[in-house]
Amino acid sequence: MKKVSYIHDFETWEQGFTYSNKIKVRFSETDMFGHMNNTVPFAYFEESRIGFFKHIGLMQDWVQKESTTIPIVADLQCDFLNQVFFDDILVIFVKIESVGNTSIDLHYLGKKQNGDVCFVGRGTMVQMCKRTGKGVPWTEVTRDRFKQSNKILS
Repeated sequence: MKKVSYIHDFETWEQGFTYSNKIKVRFSETDMFGHMNNTVPFAYFEESRIGFFKHIGLMQDWVQKESTTIPIVADLQCDFLNQVFFDDILVIFVKIESVGNTSIDLHYLGKKQNGDVCFVGRGTMVQMCKRTGKGVPWTEVTRDRFKQSNKILS
């Protein structure tokens, strides 16, 4: 496999994922060469990330009208390892790799049903105040949910 800067030992890294989401590649997500367009994994990351946050009980808090904080994507990257085609069924894995004061580093793994790795990715999310646009530290409750997320099997 191609060397990816944020993955030091692939087997150990892969074992850390506990949440996954299945996605079927739609025809509209392919290009004139018949393979998945290179922008599509970012939408898959988003869908899987939202499912992950719902799974650990955070999305419900953030979308409340009275919530004062929101998660913002600060950066996002994808490394492509194998081509993906129309009608492929993918499993997108999401995990929290590290937790900062106001941010988290999320990692992603996209696999075909046969187990072939198609792409991997990572991104930083920052919790921000809706009113000021400044970073807001994670609460202890949220930090506990982050820690638990690495122990829960979906």
